[in-house]
Amino acid sequence: MSVEITWWGHATATVRDSGVRVLTDPLFVRRLAHLRRRRGAVPPGAAAMADVALVSHLHADHLHPGSLAKLLPGTRLVVPRGAGRSVPGLRRVVAARGLRVTEVAPGDVCAVGEVRIRAVPAAHDGRRLPYGPSRVPALGYVLSGESTTYFAGDTGLFDRMAEAVGPCDVALLPVGGWGPYLGPGHLDADRAAQALARLEARCAVPVHYGTYWPIGMDAIRPHEFHAPGDDFVRHAGRLAPDAVVHRLVHGECVRLEPAR
Repeated sequence: MSVEITWWGHATATVRDSGVRVLTDPLFVRRLAHLRRRRGAVPPGAAAMADVALVSHLHADHLHPGSLAKLLPGTRLVVPRGAGRSVPGLRRVVAARGLRVTEVAPGDVCAVGEVRIRAVPAAHDGRRLPYGPSRVPALGYVLSGESTTYFAGDTGLFDRMAEAVGPCDVALLPVGGWGPYLGPGHLDADRAAQALARLEARCAVPVHYGTYWPIGMDAIRPHEFHAPGDDFVRHAGRLAPDAVVHRLVHGECVRLEPAR
């Protein structure tokens, strides 16, 4: 396998494989409603340069129209089926920027250059609250090029997870959240390590932690902001000892070469 991964913070990462730049859940703001970016600079403009951007689900910290507006005109955008109907702001950005939208459901496949993108299920609430009751299933994505990379989006553990994802070289796994308590449909560091063990991926990159936090709550359960990355490394060492975990800092890139 040969793949390059840059983590920009939260669930936003660039996966470069076979010359194709895949951007996940773009979020390029210092503040989002009651959340502020507490660690890491807002990603530079170059972070929005992508051949395709993936949106895992409709929550505002994953589908953010203002951040999608920073994509270059004509960028391919892959979203859950029904997203355009449910989020008027998405429709406006798509029209203004000339984005090329593909709506997908679990099992659907599209190709960008030499990279094949397959939508897979996620165990997460897909509603776009508080704007309406529309429920659009949350997704993960499996990227197949020189390597196979699983971007989990936001998910809890679910039965047949490994079967749905299939063999993968690298797993981008959420290990925390943006507040002091995780609700259902999320992975904490321990459950993310359990997921890694099920998937049997050779490498993992923890994401979705240590970036955004509610304003005025810095002193409430601060370990839930600071600790998930290190906790995941520790739990993965116990539950998936053959996997290599790359705990990146914001803006850091790792290049993973074929196993020798």
